[in-house]
Amino acid sequence: MAHPLDPLFAPASVALVGASERAGSIGAAVLARLREGSFHGSIRLVNPKHAQLGGERCYATLEELPEAVDLAVVTAPAAQVPGIARQAKAAGTRALAVLSAGFGEAGAAGIALQSDVVREVRSAGIALLGPNCVGILRPSIGLNASFARSSAPAGGIALVSQSGAICTALVDWATGKHLGLSSVVSLGDAASLDFGDLLDYLLYDHQTTSVLLYVEGVKNGRRFVGALRALARAKPVVALKVGRYAAASRAASSHTGALVGNDAVFDAVLARCGVVRVATCEELFEAAVALGSRLTLRGSRVAIVTNGGGPGALAADAAVGAGLEIAPLAPATLALLDAALPGHWSHGNPVDIVGDADGERFVAAVRAVAADPSVDAVVTAYAPTAISSAEDVAARLVELSRELPKPLHTSWLGQANVWRARLFASEQGVAAYKDTEGAVRAIAAVARWKANQELLLQAPRAVRSSRVRERSPAAAIFKGAVDEGRNVLTEMESKAILAMWGVPVTEGAIARTREEACALAGRIGFPVALKILSRDITHKSDVHGVRLGLADMAAVASAFDDVTGTVRRLRPDARIDGVVVQQMVERTDAREVFLGVTTDPVFGPVISFGSGGTAVELLHDNAIALPPLDTRLAEDLIARTRVSRLLGAWRNVPAANAEALVQALLAVSDLACELPWITEMDLNPLLVDAKGAIALDARIVIDPSRAARDATWSHLAIHPYPAHLEHVATLRDGRTARIRPIRPDDAVMEMAFITALSDGARYTRFLSLVRHVTPEMIARFTQIDYDRDLALVAVRDGPGGADAIVGVARYVHESDGRTAEFAIVVADAWQGCGLATILMRDIENAAREAGIRSLSGFVLRSNAPMRALMDSLGYRIDLIADDGAMCTATKDLAATPLPALPVERKTS
Repeated sequence: MAHPLDPLFAPASVALVGASERAGSIGAAVLARLREGSFHGSIRLVNPKHAQLGGERCYATLEELPEAVDLAVVTAPAAQVPGIARQAKAAGTRALAVLSAGFGEAGAAGIALQSDVVREVRSAGIALLGPNCVGILRPSIGLNASFARSSAPAGGIALVSQSGAICTALVDWATGKHLGLSSVVSLGDAASLDFGDLLDYLLYDHQTTSVLLYVEGVKNGRRFVGALRALARAKPVVALKVGRYAAASRAASSHTGALVGNDAVFDAVLARCGVVRVATCEELFEAAVALGSRLTLRGSRVAIVTNGGGPGALAADAAVGAGLEIAPLAPATLALLDAALPGHWSHGNPVDIVGDADGERFVAAVRAVAADPSVDAVVTAYAPTAISSAEDVAARLVELSRELPKPLHTSWLGQANVWRARLFASEQGVAAYKDTEGAVRAIAAVARWKANQELLLQAPRAVRSSRVRERSPAAAIFKGAVDEGRNVLTEMESKAILAMWGVPVTEGAIARTREEACALAGRIGFPVALKILSRDITHKSDVHGVRLGLADMAAVASAFDDVTGTVRRLRPDARIDGVVVQQMVERTDAREVFLGVTTDPVFGPVISFGSGGTAVELLHDNAIALPPLDTRLAEDLIARTRVSRLLGAWRNVPAANAEALVQALLAVSDLACELPWITEMDLNPLLVDAKGAIALDARIVIDPSRAARDATWSHLAIHPYPAHLEHVATLRDGRTARIRPIRPDDAVMEMAFITALSDGARYTRFLSLVRHVTPEMIARFTQIDYDRDLALVAVRDGPGGADAIVGVARYVHESDGRTAEFAIVVADAWQGCGLATILMRDIENAAREAGIRSLSGFVLRSNAPMRALMDSLGYRIDLIADDGAMCTATKDLAATPLPALPVERKTS
């Protein structure tokens, strides 16, 4: 099926609107690039000021062209572009790339022009790139519809950039490094097409094997994350994001908000999406080359082979600094090296093979360390000498690389005497760098990519609390605060909500007088803690509003007078609602940690964990992650902090209860998912010891405008696992099947299911006889983003837990977000019992819930049972005119009521 962006990325015809030969104009620059390329389609020139340009006819408007073009590249002044968009609409143009400036970046008048253009193209379904962009390059078809100074050789790397200047610089960089590009796209103002749209296209683009991103900011967080996660599952993605040290754009009213900056959130987003982040343009291509190699990295242990001690030391320092490990060499490896090297070699890793080493010695050393099971990758560092030839060393290493089972990264120190060797190695497909740091950075990037891919595999788990949400009093607490005009919950309200979700909190009650405080302390039991209660005070410690370890009634009475008097003196404007009297938790071995939530304006809720206590901002020991978390993600979040080192046993202190801490993180994750009105939350301190975890203090900031979550969890960047779709169905023959959304850990069952299908069933599903099911196919089927796509599996309970998939129905969003393509297949032994009907009904219900208006799928004309099923479910069957063997089945979900199910349906 054609992609809506095919006219932009693979046009058969192009028109240049604003074509010119005036030196220095964008129209002239783009015309020159178009003429220089080897584009085999037609190129039309449009400019009402010229009848001809360079002997070619020039048309006045798009409507005058002899045929409609796929892509119109616009360089005309901004004021003319709305009219050109109307011409494109009338002429049947399918895509516009507007290179002209003067739109959203030019103030109110430019914004109005941009709105006019967007309105016109959207009404006609025209894909719009830009405005204010460099254009698009597709080297594989010889298309350079841009004003980049040079083109680039065709290859597998796609580049998407928000900056035109960076885009042209990167193209020049890639050309100089002989890196082949599949696509180069400059987003510009991204008035219509944004990252999500382009990443979606590159996912299905067979020419693209890896993707590089230059990012300045993201508009639609959910769309960006969904497209990026889908793409990164299939192809390596490397991102260069600017603004690393920019301050947060808003003032925060909680510890969490003060700790978490926008750049840290973006880091967490990229990690959760399985993407590698780099800091420089050079690292961008280093990582792309490393990730593009066919060899995969099994771990982060490296061996360094060098002809000098200095280069080896530099490489070792760079490796450790990048988070890699210098591999310990096995005795057998050391013996091999002893036999092949001079007696005064370094006898360790780095392997210094001495300055007079030639190509043969390099080969012997590399072969030996590569065979060591403790080594995951090899780095060579060659310094030029008068004894050996760099070209000879390069030739031998290139030949050796073809037989090595592990990645080999070469570095060539210097320039005049090594550049030919470096170039030769690179041209032969061996990673070659001008310094050891570059080689090490590339390996570290692959290691980070591997770690992030593991995070990507974690299925967004079901929110445990969603089934009790309606009977929870959390909504009442929220309403009460809103009715009082408050956006901050009291400590007692905050703790009540935490307790509902299973977070242990200290027992306490509110006292408004000295006498009430004493009575509550006697009921709770001494010692107690006393804290000021004020809706106007953010942090109680700032006003000395906490008293601890009160051992008797007299101490409580004195503390009440002292704390209320102190607060009135320091904050005379604050309303004092009383004090909170709490049990005094005394755990000598407890660690104070911090757990919180903040809301990023683009990506929604973010969870933060780290060292706790009153100095939390000074310590700045925190890590962040996007919800929903699962156990693996929660453990990873904890491990990324310094305080994690204190959670284990040391000296006479027993280890903290790791399970209790993980459960607290999961509960906070559920809260962030289920209650969109929580914008910030602090649990500080959360005490953790061998007995468990307990929150001593808590504070929640709310957004009164977000009373409840919607059906699509739109406040989250990542859609949780849709547990509400799970149920048990009883079929016509009495058998039962569990219907549920697919998960990444279903890969083995999915492989077995497809493999066991008969040729007929496999053909009706894939419309071809798929003989070999690859791991990549299975990953694509099982690792889905529940916001974009959905697959429901019917699972048969097997003996001893040997479950098996017996049916799958899925839909995949089209790029317009309103329509989706469906597919269904049922195991041969489970056909004819009503399972297909149940799966189709369930997939339709889920599609309606997701806002999909229409479902369509391909059906073989000869597949009578499938056509009968479609007919019974109200689908319109249409023959494909140019393919007599194929039909389409389409259903308008908004207009078609659900049919009654002819089978019993039991919900678990």
